[in-house]
Amino acid sequence: MAKQNVAEQFVDILVRAGVERLYGVVGDSLNPVVDAVRRNSAIDWVHVRHEETAAFAAGAEAQITGKLTACAGSCGPGNLHLINGLYDAHRSMAPVLALASQIPSSEIGLGYFQETHPDRLFQECSHYSELISSPKQMPRLLQTAIQHAVGRSGVSVVSLPGDIAAEPAPEKAAETALVTSRPTVRPGDAEIDELVRLIDAADKVTLFCGSGTAGAHAEVMQFAEKIKSPIGHALRGKEWIQYDNKFDVGMSGLLGYGAAYEATHECDLLILLGTDFPYNAFLPDDVKIAQVDVRPEHLGRRSKLDLAVWGDVRETLRCLIPRVREKKNRRFLDKMLKKHADALEGVVKAYTRKVEKHVPIHPEYVASVLDELADEDTVFTVDTGMCNVWAARYITPNGRRRVIGSFSHGSMANALPMAIGAQFTDRERQVVSMSGDGGFSMLMGDFLTLVQYDLPVKVVLFNNSSLGMVELEMLVAGLPSHGTTNKNPDFAAVARACGAHGVRVEKPKDLPGALKSAFKHKGPALVDIVTDPNALSIPPKISAEMVTGFALSASKIVLDGGVGRMAQMARSNLRNVPRL
Repeated sequence: MAKQNVAEQFVDILVRAGVERLYGVVGDSLNPVVDAVRRNSAIDWVHVRHEETAAFAAGAEAQITGKLTACAGSCGPGNLHLINGLYDAHRSMAPVLALASQIPSSEIGLGYFQETHPDRLFQECSHYSELISSPKQMPRLLQTAIQHAVGRSGVSVVSLPGDIAAEPAPEKAAETALVTSRPTVRPGDAEIDELVRLIDAADKVTLFCGSGTAGAHAEVMQFAEKIKSPIGHALRGKEWIQYDNKFDVGMSGLLGYGAAYEATHECDLLILLGTDFPYNAFLPDDVKIAQVDVRPEHLGRRSKLDLAVWGDVRETLRCLIPRVREKKNRRFLDKMLKKHADALEGVVKAYTRKVEKHVPIHPEYVASVLDELADEDTVFTVDTGMCNVWAARYITPNGRRRVIGSFSHGSMANALPMAIGAQFTDRERQVVSMSGDGGFSMLMGDFLTLVQYDLPVKVVLFNNSSLGMVELEMLVAGLPSHGTTNKNPDFAAVARACGAHGVRVEKPKDLPGALKSAFKHKGPALVDIVTDPNALSIPPKISAEMVTGFALSASKIVLDGGVGRMAQMARSNLRNVPRL
């Protein structure tokens, strides 16, 4: 039996850790690893057109599966392209192992061709970033990197010189046990006791939920029922908590809607569940706040806490539910539910006025039709910018759909690459990339990856020929828009030239048929929809403080009315609420 080299051993360890694909672009120092993947039937090499796409795809796959994924870049410029997607994966808490191959080990530090120092460069967007300098070092270092990525839910980076990858692996290398899943964390008894005391003492309690409520939907609903609490959510909490939720009062933040803002400000006790909601201007400073999070570094960094609880949301609620006293008075809950329904019904009228005749097409109408026609288990990947608005307001969660975007990092061009990673996990599941023309054109080359692998991703392109969110920021700042206009091709014709299904839509009446034909198509498809660039309106609550700086300024003018089916959902929650 031929002796293994380091690259083969590296790939074997990835396979034992559950990695099924390695996304990247081949090249020089990476060649020994790519060849090892070629000869290992348990793992596939996915050849993308840009390494940034590789990192985004790996991050999306990790978010869909919850398992370790991997990407790779060759030395110097190759692995540098990974950095933006790795930042996003790390901030999204996606377990990703990145291989940054390196120049020959004897040349490191001597200004060699394509020399960079990836072990330093990736430190800020990873839990672990180290250089392998010896074959004997590799197995333990890679194991440590995997355990950091999985155990701490984020990115690890391993730098591997090409010459070391090609060297023989050491004899009898230990096959150590690998961590491939995370444990649950139960809070301490003292924290549980104090949280029970705070809840029992409060007349009006509001829950505000983030992505940390994943897997805890039943517990959150049972808890809210017992303490008669309205439930608001952040954008990343929407897919986990909004469905089948008779306590829902909407979303707070830049894209907020409904009564979430009022519910968080008019309560006696606000409980933050699994959220690192970054916009502290939307959080109250005059009510008691308790926060529950599995990552202790999140506790108290957005608002002043009266109680910090380190633990999983589900485990914490399982401790609380039997112990808190059931509240009988639901006056506060009912008041917030009515405010929520009234707020949504007020804005939905703006969306319904002559929308099916409006040219250019209302983007809200596009998102609404998409929501109606998409499958019940669709994975939506969402570009940053105005597509975030349409997804937040119109895509209806149901416990089976997924909505993934660059919600923490805020990168352009994320939707198409994320769709690639999502589709590889299941070719039979519908994956829709909600792309803006700016984001799509930035990494448009990887539309060819869909064609090359015949991935049936459906790209729904909101084409307003502008960088819409940037125009809003300029408008809020009192500046004339400049440098925001895109001169675009017929993207549908481009898609057809690439060998995919492509159709362009300029009239609302043609939209449903175009989407249906794209969804029926077996392979990749693109629907280029010419949308109105002037889709602007005021969100629920705005103050002078909220419109300072980049992020919050965008909230001043966000949406031209409409919240899709959420108004119906809110009204249905009021059936048993007495007239207020």
